[in-house]
Amino acid sequence: MGGIRTEHDSLGAREIPAEAYYGVQTLRALENFQISGIKLRKFGHLVHALAYVKKAAALANAELGSITQAKADAIIGACDEIMEGKLREDFVVDMVQGGAGTSTNMNANEVIANRGLELLGHQKGEYQYLHPNDDVNCSQSTNDVYPTSVKLGVYLSLQDAIAALAELQNALKAKAVEFGDVIKMGRTQLQDAVPMTLGQEFAAYAVMIGEAIAHLKRISQDLLAMNMGATAIGTGITSPPGYAELVSKKLAEITGLPICQAENLVEATQDSGDFVAISATLKRAAVQLSKICNDLRLLSSGPRAGLGEINLPAMQPGSSIMPGKVNPVIPEVVSQVCFQLIGYDMTVTMAAEASQLELNMAEPIMAYDLMMGTMMLRNAAITLTSRCITGITANREHCRDLVNHSIGLVTALVPKLGYEQSAAIAKKALKTGESVYDLVLQDSAMTKDELDELLSPDKMTAPRSRAI
Repeated sequence: MGGIRTEHDSLGAREIPAEAYYGVQTLRALENFQISGIKLRKFGHLVHALAYVKKAAALANAELGSITQAKADAIIGACDEIMEGKLREDFVVDMVQGGAGTSTNMNANEVIANRGLELLGHQKGEYQYLHPNDDVNCSQSTNDVYPTSVKLGVYLSLQDAIAALAELQNALKAKAVEFGDVIKMGRTQLQDAVPMTLGQEFAAYAVMIGEAIAHLKRISQDLLAMNMGATAIGTGITSPPGYAELVSKKLAEITGLPICQAENLVEATQDSGDFVAISATLKRAAVQLSKICNDLRLLSSGPRAGLGEINLPAMQPGSSIMPGKVNPVIPEVVSQVCFQLIGYDMTVTMAAEASQLELNMAEPIMAYDLMMGTMMLRNAAITLTSRCITGITANREHCRDLVNHSIGLVTALVPKLGYEQSAAIAKKALKTGESVYDLVLQDSAMTKDELDELLSPDKMTAPRSRAI
């Protein structure tokens, strides 16, 4: 600890902390790219994806005779340790970088080489025995390693987000059942419309989240077509015959995922369309999630001078000056996450469009936005579920009172009284301030039993036959 070692690259020699598993090219990236402050190690799935890719390459290279079995075993051993969560602290490059991901690839190459050297009984930096480029990066280029690793990392991160959304959906379904008998006013354009149940409202939210899950599951499968074996531009230069097919097979075996080789490696190396599609689907999920949060804030507004139909669990005092005020902080923070995801989608779109000829130089910002976006979506869904949805209660009597005093109630009477008579009752209610319910009884338009039957939740919130 505290010592140094000297490494060199094509630009010259540099001193590296002796205990570091990264090397000289990673050091240069640390100096060049102080941009986001978010290090590669922040995203465990991406680090693991790099290890999966390097392990698959080592297996394929050993089988084809491109590297010795001893070197392959050292690389595989280091990769296995990374997949166990070790060596994470040495993945230090900034996620936002120039070079189309070269710094990320070399960070992985150097960490794996230096740990592999130790496994072979050598010292860090003794690259004559196991080289970051010649051995760990054998038959590879950043231009196939990086996109493949990002696709795999995003895919794995998406599974976490999908699982969190599924928990949210289940919580909304449970509330739909709990609130199935709570009659309330539905609203269109923020104006009273027709009665519904609070359960129907929450059931709709559950369906929205279900749709988001279904779309994310479907589009995530596109990420499993990889360009491994493409090397620099898709032609496979520096790799042996059969390598591309074999490395894809090895990657599928060690991940347990149905990974396949892209149809055209030249196209797959320069086209970022899959990232655009994933980003757009994340944006769709964000829009749906934020709509739900908007509604939760409206439905819980007040609590006395707003709608006040539901109560959100109180999480923290809401004001430094107004005693007793409690804000809907959980829906607020989730909506802000959604805004960020929507912004990320624009960045991913522009970055994908920036591809020129055989490579897209802007993949690092796409990787950052997609990895950060899926992580934030997962965290937001968990937070909304555990700290908001499960604790929501309904103000049942208040909801019913709003229905009874709403002009919109008259719509439920149209099948019985007809449009003209119902319109007259609505007009009188607006003029006098009396409730539709009371006016119907005053005008003897219906008996109380008939009115209560017609305005029962099952009559007002589902289709019913109309007498002629």
